[in-house]
Formats: sequence, structure tokens, C-alpha cells
Amino acid sequence: MRILAIDQGTTSTRALTMGADGRLTPLVQIEHRQHYPAPGHVEHDALELLANVARCLEAGAGADVVGLANQGESCLAWDADDGMPVGPVIVWQDDRTAGETAALAAEGIGPEVMARAGLPLDPYFSASKLGWILRANPRARALADRGRLRLGTTDAYFRDRLTGRFETDVATASRTSLMNLATGAWDPELCRIFGVPIDALPAIGPTSGRLGDLAGGLALGASIVDQQAALYGHGCRGPGEAKITFGTGAFVQCVTGALCRPEKPGPLPTVAWRRDGEPMTYALDGGVYAAAAAVNWARDLGLFADTAEIDRFETAPAIDRGIAFVPALAGLGCPHWSRTARGSWLGLALADGAADLMQALLEGIALRTAEVLRSMAAEQPFEGPLSVDGGLSRNPYFTGFLAAMAERPVTVSDEPELTAAGLAQMAGEAAGLAVEARREGTVVEPAAGSAAGVRARRFAAAVRAVEAFAAETAV
Repeated sequence: MRILAIDQGTTSTRALTMGADGRLTPLVQIEHRQHYPAPGHVEHDALELLANVARCLEAGAGADVVGLANQGESCLAWDADDGMPVGPVIVWQDDRTAGETAALAAEGIGPEVMARAGLPLDPYFSASKLGWILRANPRARALADRGRLRLGTTDAYFRDRLTGRFETDVATASRTSLMNLATGAWDPELCRIFGVPIDALPAIGPTSGRLGDLAGGLALGASIVDQQAALYGHGCRGPGEAKITFGTGAFVQCVTGALCRPEKPGPLPTVAWRRDGEPMTYALDGGVYAAAAAVNWARDLGLFADTAEIDRFETAPAIDRGIAFVPALAGLGCPHWSRTARGSWLGLALADGAADLMQALLEGIALRTAEVLRSMAAEQPFEGPLSVDGGLSRNPYFTGFLAAMAERPVTVSDEPELTAAGLAQMAGEAAGLAVEARREGTVVEPAAGSAAGVRARRFAAAVRAVEAFAAETAV
């Protein structure tokens, strides 16, 4: 038995295979270019991404079934006749539509969007990006007039080109702000609000099942947004079971089973998955936009050279010494939803150096993650330890501080590729293969007397300061 998992992510495309024992074997990892044509704009080349997915399929030739994970909210437009993109992929980090979403909020549209899509007005989601393409790209408008325009998230583009089926899955569609969360179908009113022609969108289907045939006789058995694949890979199945993935950003998800609608914007309801022939399983979702991105940024500034330098610190926690870092380098996500806020260190003195800045930066990511956890626990109490993965989960100082702020045990997964693991498990199950789900890791217990409440209050004051400064400079 051999299952091929392809994780098409923000910075690279990876192919791994899973055997019956549930162990993953890496095959290939291909990085792609990041384009920043203007402040706040983040783009990828769709043909480059497609070619990288095709190379991964070639590397996994002979597999029994394939699973494909996508970036989530990244989206594009292309010609239905020849499959050629009519512009770049607009990446989930891109905030070029902040003005449009702010204008809709000023018109009082936010509650309507929240009621239908379960999402706040934020450029993070695909809807405003897709609407922007129609307004800004004459070629897209011309294709729409001729009935040849196709719009969608990156998975829909890959599936259209590789299987001949213009489809997306319900979990990915739930991240667009165009799908009605209760029905699992495109919502005509949401499409009208964002200026997206509903007939240009892909069909919405399950996250796993018989999803089409790929080149070389390979069958697509699962297609899903990366964070939901990771949730499955962590072994989270029942209400209250939660994971945190620390990648470019930090993404918290918790299974709720049934649809859970918070009364105000905070953690977001989303579809976790839907197996073919079964009802939807829902989850709550909350993101911190800059996690590894903040660490990499600091490294590029010269604050450290090797990760071993920031694995531990000889001083007391920076927040206890009055130093805080708010990692709002791309805005504040859950539960604040402020894209105008920007990152900042606060409380610095002449005696503070690079190590103090890095200690505060790591703590800031953990403190922001703890904000997400508290907002989520108010809606769905957690069950069992928090399961974490990603590069930052390998940092002992960070995981210890996170456990202290979460005030509960944190299990650091031994498997570094949880997205691929969940993807392979889904695809294998859809093909009728027996796949062992592994849940192995190291448990980090919260330290006694960690003063989580005091630290949370101090950090909240730092966040308020950042938001106030953003409001003052936005004039």
C-alpha cells in the first residue's frame, strides 16, 4: 500500500508517501518564488505552482491514491477554454482589499456576511480578492462577459487542470466567505455583496471520495485546505479536540462536530471535513498571521543566526521584565481582526539587546496564540492536551511558555508533517485502505506559578497600544 500526499503550501510544494504503518517518507520538496509587487501585495505564479504539483505527481507514480492539500484562501482567475491564468495567485497573506472590506463594514454589511459565511469582513478571505480581480483585470471581465471565466482557490485550478473537473471541497469553500456555512453551497447574496459571478465558481464537493483521475492512472481521493488536513492528522476527531500548527502563521483549530456560531467575531466557525455521503463536521478556527514569518524576519534583521541561540534564555521571561512584542507584522487576526495594526516591541531600555528582543518575540507569538485559545475555549471547552506541530514547536523555550500561558499540557508531535499525515489518512480511507493513525509526541506540562493572568493583562495592554497607534496613523 502506498498513499501519495501532496502539500501545496505557501512557500513550497511537498510530496510524501505513507505506508500501512502510518509512517511518512518524504519524496521531494520544491520551493516557489514569492512576489511582493506593492506594499501589502503577496503573489504566486499559478503555472509555477501547477508545474510543481505535477512534479510531485511524477515523483509519486505508482501510488494507490493521492491526497492534495491547498493553501486555503489563496485564489486566482483563469480561462475556461485553455486553462491559462489571467493574473497571479493572490496569496492569503495579501491585504490589497483592506479598503474594500473596510468600506463594506462602514456600510453595515458585516453582520450579514457573518450570518451567512460565519466570517468577518477581512481581506484574508478569498471573496474580496476574487471581486477585486473582476474590478481590476480587464481580461477577467472580458472572459466573464463571454462565459469563459473561472474563479477559485488554488485547489480548484489544480483540479481543473489535472482531473478535468472544475471542483473544490466544502472545507476550502468555507474559507472563501462566499459559501453559506449552514448549507454548504455558494450563497447568491454573498456573491452579490463581493461582486463575484456565481456561475464562474467551481462545484462544491466532499473533502474525500472519488474526486477524479490524475495522470499516470493515479486517483484523487482527498482534497482539502491544509489546516483541516493537519487537524485530521493530529488525530482530532471529537468535540473539544484541538491542534495548533506553527508555520508561516499560527493556526488553531478545534473540532465542534455541530456548527458553533460565536455571537461576535472571534474564533471562526468553519467546515472541518465532509466524507462523501456523510454530513459536514464543523470546527472553530483562529489564526495568528505571523509566527515563523516573524522569526524569519528577525533573523534577516540579524537578531540571531542559528535557532540554537533562541532555544533557551538565561533571563526571566521578557514579559515579566516589562518587555513585550506584538507580532502584528501582517495585522492582528483572531480575536481582534485588525489588519491595520502592525508589529511592535514595547518597554525597551538601553540595556536590552538582541536576546531580549528575541525572547519577547517568541513570547509574543505564544501570547497571541493564548489569546486565540481563550476566545475559542469560551465557545467550545477543550478536551485533552493541545496538540502542536510546525517549526516553532521544536523550540523548548517557546513550547514551555505556550503551555504556561495555555494553562494546560501541550503535546509536541513527533511527526513534523501533520498536514501530509492527515491528507494521506483521508485519501487512504476514501480508497478503502486500512491506515494506522499515529499520535506520538512529547508532553510539555505547564510550569507551576506561571502568572498567566498577569502576563495576559500586560500583553493585552501592549495590543491596545498597537491598535491605538494604528488608528492614529491611519488618518
